[in-house]
Amino acid sequence: MASNNQPAAATAMISFEGVNKWYGAYHALAEVSAEVAKGEVVVICGPSGSGKSTLIRTVNRLEEIQKGRIVFDGQDIHAPKLDLNHFRSRVGFVFQSFNLFPHLSVAENIMMAPINVLRKKRGDARVRALELLERVGLAAKADAYPGQLSGGQQQRVAIARALAMDPPAMLFDEPTSALDPEMVGEVLQVMKQLAREGMTMMCVTHEMNFAREVADRVWFMDHGKLVETGKPDDFFTNPQSERARKFLAELRNH
Repeated sequence: MASNNQPAAATAMISFEGVNKWYGAYHALAEVSAEVAKGEVVVICGPSGSGKSTLIRTVNRLEEIQKGRIVFDGQDIHAPKLDLNHFRSRVGFVFQSFNLFPHLSVAENIMMAPINVLRKKRGDARVRALELLERVGLAAKADAYPGQLSGGQQQRVAIARALAMDPPAMLFDEPTSALDPEMVGEVLQVMKQLAREGMTMMCVTHEMNFAREVADRVWFMDHGKLVETGKPDDFFTNPQSERARKFLAELRNH
């Protein structure tokens, strides 16, 4: 916790202040207030339809909110003069589907945003792309095309592509749920490495072992509300809410 003479906002990378979202009459996010500290790994879990993906997608305004405030790295993301494209380039986002451009090579997929948005020289962008591919264990695939890769490899390329913009935080929206079981581990391995390197991360995932091993905190959501937050050990061994106890019991039965 921040000490009395240190404002909490100074250490927060992402803060949600009374965030609400409706789809028509459906209240998708209800008064969500929470913070992700710099260098912290937060895993968001909860039943289907609980608002997890909606919440993470509000951070880069893929979902707009109707009430409340979201601050990312000191920037109010709804400020009137915000350059949305430039802002989004600073928020690393990895989706369930890999969203790679099929007609571009792996390296070109990673180089595209640094060249077009950051105005990097092509040669510099390629050097950086190769470094990132090395980091995600795909150095040999630089000139392959997405269609020649497995799902797990494509998702690792998607992570490298997000990292190419040097974002201060990474958001993962169920990054392994579209993968065959044998590919899940290779993607989680890359995410674990990022966490060890001190990357601020918000992850929506069903991989509870990942949450236990890697998360600093677990956020549990249900019906659009942030029901409880806690350290993984506390959450998994002694959940505070009846809803979380039921959710964990159902997971164990599976």
